[in-house]
Amino acid sequence: MERTAINPVTWSVDMGFNQGEVVSGQTRTLYMSGQTAMSDDGKPQHDGDMAAQLALALDNLEAVLAEADMTLANLVRLNVHTTDVDLLFQHYGVLAARLGAARVAPTTTMLGVTRLAIPTLLVELEGTAVA
Repeated sequence: MERTAINPVTWSVDMGFNQGEVVSGQTRTLYMSGQTAMSDDGKPQHDGDMAAQLALALDNLEAVLAEADMTLANLVRLNVHTTDVDLLFQHYGVLAARLGAARVAPTTTMLGVTRLAIPTLLVELEGTAVA
């Protein structure tokens, strides 16, 4: 797979995401459902703790990637849904550090929503990966 970053402006690169990416040569595409701070048995975790919820949502996203023989390095699109954008920005380093360690800057959209499917959840990550 070959990835070419498209950034007509560069401010987004400093925040850890590209404005666009051209992906060529991919053989497989994985579309992932939103991943949240749920335990393996489907129970919400870390009530009220944005940093812990974000870390577990990332763990769960990585588990889906691993099941498809992919890693965060294959992530080309990440949608972030949160019930509290300001609180998420206070803990954005949790996400940025993991993406930076994977040396990936997927196209990203962040949306503030009134609530997620389970009211105690604060953040949900939805992604697309290619290999």
